[in-house]
Amino acid sequence: MNWYAIVLAGGSGSRMGLDRNKVLLSLEGITVIRRSVMAMLPHVKKAVVVVREADREAIMADLHDLQDRILYAPGGDDRQGSVANGLAALPDDCTHVLVHDGARCMVDEGTITRAMRCAEEHGSGIASVAVTDTLKEINPDMTAACTLDRSKLRAMQTPQAFRLDLLKKAHAIADEGGYRGTDDASLLEYAGMPVYMSEGSRNNMKLTTKEDIAMANALLHPNMPILRVGQGYDVHRLVEGRKLILCGVDVPHTLGLLGHSDADVALHALMDAMLGAAALGDIGKHFPDTDDRYKGISSMKLLEHVVALLRDKGWTVANCDVTMVAQKPKLLPYIPQMRQNVADALGIDLDCVNIKATTTEKLGFEGQQEGISAQAVCLLMKN
Repeated sequence: MNWYAIVLAGGSGSRMGLDRNKVLLSLEGITVIRRSVMAMLPHVKKAVVVVREADREAIMADLHDLQDRILYAPGGDDRQGSVANGLAALPDDCTHVLVHDGARCMVDEGTITRAMRCAEEHGSGIASVAVTDTLKEINPDMTAACTLDRSKLRAMQTPQAFRLDLLKKAHAIADEGGYRGTDDASLLEYAGMPVYMSEGSRNNMKLTTKEDIAMANALLHPNMPILRVGQGYDVHRLVEGRKLILCGVDVPHTLGLLGHSDADVALHALMDAMLGAAALGDIGKHFPDTDDRYKGISSMKLLEHVVALLRDKGWTVANCDVTMVAQKPKLLPYIPQMRQNVADALGIDLDCVNIKATTTEKLGFEGQQEGISAQAVCLLMKN
């Protein structure tokens, strides 16, 4: 027996909102089509990749190192036409074929080998899983017509394995009768041939929506990181004779913030959010205003200390968002430097740090310029 595979890669990414073929999407640095082809190759002599002309160059480039094991065929007007083109590209020595959707890149070896063994024994082997949901047939007005017996139902997957002569005969009969099926198993049914099921896998999903991509990534990361969210809030009074320091930036102003340290209210809120997410208390616990070591200290140094403390506990900051509330001065010109300061201190990319400023329309102590408040949220991650 000589096994070959037909891998269908003629889809699109429209339902995912993509501007390219979804099989070119990367999962952990490996494209969907490459994962699917690599899953087939250990079990077959070669794989025929069926691809639209618009995607041929990109897919060939992605699979260039596998070129000795890959043949190409053009996509058809529908799935049935694409499989037919793949069948036409198979070498003469082929006796059995696996037909696989390129978007099912999470297929495992067991699913493939079970389908192959079933086809070798019976002529066909269709990867499938039991239906677990209650299924209802519905009327045009969306009322239930009847409940189907799920014990008699299976959900079809790929690969679908066949003895080549049977599959070719089924395609010929379907074409002659004008029948268009949604999978190759349905063509055998139409031709009156028995269709045998093999056990698939619930992880063998077809990537169709953005949610499917998220699930695939979760399967590739069985040990997902622990995530914690923290929230922080702080207020400092505005007084004369003090510098106004916000996120490590010396902001020109007639008034500054009063505090034991440099009174950087934005960083204080951020540190409280970080400590809170890690369940490590607050800045008052770690840097009490009764300790002269912290008198006049830069809050950037305190932030670096908190980062080190979290790192010792296995935590890193994934992203943060800080809001400063002040009537005056205008803080927008200083925000780029503030973001950079915080990103450098946290050791994360700049696009993971957001800092913004707002007013209270002259309401409250911020609006009366009696003080400045700040709020912060952050996400911590531990592997």
